[in-house]
Amino acid sequence: MLKLSEVRKILGARVLCCEEILDDVEVKNACGADLLSDVLAFTKEHTLLLTGMTNLQVIRTVEISDLTGVVFVRGKIPREDVLRAAAEKNIPVLLTDHTMYEACGRLYQNGLPGCSRSEGALLNV
Repeated sequence: MLKLSEVRKILGARVLCCEEILDDVEVKNACGADLLSDVLAFTKEHTLLLTGMTNLQVIRTVEISDLTGVVFVRGKIPREDVLRAAAEKNIPVLLTDHTMYEACGRLYQNGLPGCSRSEGALLNV
């Protein structure tokens, strides 16, 4: 488990929303995905979402799935309405220049697991 403030350091990320709560938010897992249907199907509570999608649906998905926050990868900056929605829901938003592959790898290397079938049969393959 990592604090979101540790995730920020590991990824060299900028905080776009809710910086004041980063030390209070604990992240148990990470999920890298651009398909929001995969996020809805395969994540669990307290998961951090890493994505290249920057639309409003991402914030809604994070809220519905009770995720801890979102990291936008590849330096993709969301629109102002996306950040406003995140602020209204108190959802931390970070931005990293790393690709999704690199960002997920760095978090895994620092002890943050992904959402895998060994932790609750999340994949039906």
